[in-house]
Amino acid sequence: DRHEVIVMAATNRPDVLDPALLRPGRFDRQVAVGLPDRAGREAILRVHTQRLPLSPDVGLDMLARSTTGFSGADLANLANEAALTAVRNAHSMVMPEDFGAAIDKIVLGGERPLILNDEDRRIVAYHEAGHALVAWLMPSADPVQKVTIIPRGRSLGATQQLPGEDKYNYTRTYLLARLSVMLGGRAAEEIALGEVTTGAEQDLMQASRLLRRMITQWGMGDLGLAAFEAGEDDPYLGADLSMGRSLSEATSARVEQNVEKVLGERYDSVCELLTTEKARLETLADALLREETIEHHHLVEILGPPAHEHQPPEGTAPERAMARNS
Repeated sequence: DRHEVIVMAATNRPDVLDPALLRPGRFDRQVAVGLPDRAGREAILRVHTQRLPLSPDVGLDMLARSTTGFSGADLANLANEAALTAVRNAHSMVMPEDFGAAIDKIVLGGERPLILNDEDRRIVAYHEAGHALVAWLMPSADPVQKVTIIPRGRSLGATQQLPGEDKYNYTRTYLLARLSVMLGGRAAEEIALGEVTTGAEQDLMQASRLLRRMITQWGMGDLGLAAFEAGEDDPYLGADLSMGRSLSEATSARVEQNVEKVLGERYDSVCELLTTEKARLETLADALLREETIEHHHLVEILGPPAHEHQPPEGTAPERAMARNS
């Protein structure tokens, strides 16, 4: 009898493979496995929850919508964390709130037993209120689901945003709104406290990184339509190392000048927005100091309906669903 053998292999570093392996007749078919879409996430969740006693209130479809950007491993971890949370809460079944707590732990990090003094809590409250309020007031920004000043992971607070659907393309308007949200924490500190702190370190790094991609990869800056760098979102590790860089010193200087210019313009616009809305900034910061965590429905009571509810859908973007701000 004739037997056919199919050999399969997996790697995240194809750049270091011997070229002989990739010749026709050998490993000549390559499949890049990306993140699952909503239907895929629901199917993966169904596999990992089939042995869990789920409450009838748990909807896998809603969980799939709430986990945009999760990988298969993330979803497996989510099911495990939800089960552990249910045990800790003495629930006979895994409840929706157990999954909510598990998502928070995976995305925002576990709560830290860190006791902040009153001044630090006040700074964090204004910082997170700035992120949340800018996102709330900008129609193109992802909707805010939760704001907290409880230390989680490596951050002292977090603003959680959730697009609610898978996104594969993005507009310049959306990306500029995302930059504004990143800068909202630093701007709120300066406006409300007259001082800035080191708390915006990650925000500034993320904003600078995103803006460089806009300028050098997507033709959204002053350098024209040329793309100068390999994509950072390449599915393979080391792709940028193997492809190299194509930026000259002169072009690098122009990129940095453009980054400084756009960041300055966005920061000025965010400061102007928060100055105009300072009363709502104060109200939200005070609420955070009292309650520490504010969910979406309570944000509506405090701030009124978000701007995106008054606007038609404007575009899509392939960013991870949950934005974590420190």
